[in-house]
Amino acid sequence: MTLLQSLDYASVAVFALTGALVASRSQLDIVGFIFIACLTAVGGGTLRDIILDRDVFWMTDPVVLAVASTVAVLVFFTAHLLESRYRVLLWADALALAAAVPAGVAVALADGQGWPIVLVMGMITGCMGGLLRDVVCNEVPLVLKQGELYVTCAFAGAVGGMLAVRAGLAPGLALTICAGLVFTLRAGSLALGWRLPVYRSQPPRPGAPKR
Repeated sequence: MTLLQSLDYASVAVFALTGALVASRSQLDIVGFIFIACLTAVGGGTLRDIILDRDVFWMTDPVVLAVASTVAVLVFFTAHLLESRYRVLLWADALALAAAVPAGVAVALADGQGWPIVLVMGMITGCMGGLLRDVVCNEVPLVLKQGELYVTCAFAGAVGGMLAVRAGLAPGLALTICAGLVFTLRAGSLALGWRLPVYRSQPPRPGAPKR
């Protein structure tokens, strides 16, 4: 199994776990669990491959869907054992993000893309599956939580991985750096409250024209 395949399987399995956990919060049936798990697991990678005009990864390797479906079934029968499904969801999502971003970076690099495309593909692969999951299940998307580091983690990880490649480091080490940056920033946001400043509207000055 190649490094890229390993990253894809890891991100698929953990993102499927998060999708199934969200399905449990929405009290869906087992088919709903499988649908949401698969949507979450392959959403980002599918969009990445379509944009790059590549064969969609789960169509060339249907085992990916089997992995996501198996995870969904397991969660369907065991989710009730978890004390806090939402907390597990947050940390599993952080792990999935840390696997998916380097997968997107690796695909774009292997495709010979320039650095702007590499960065965007890393972010798309990491963020879109979870966004689709939350929108379909009517949850507040984690990617849009006010002030939390999420897309920032994906961007920083992709930049770190790209710089490591440019510095001549081995691909495996560069992608490890990418994953480490993503998880460290996301964990810091969850555990330590790391935030970016958010926009605050200011009241209009007296006499100022309305816009």
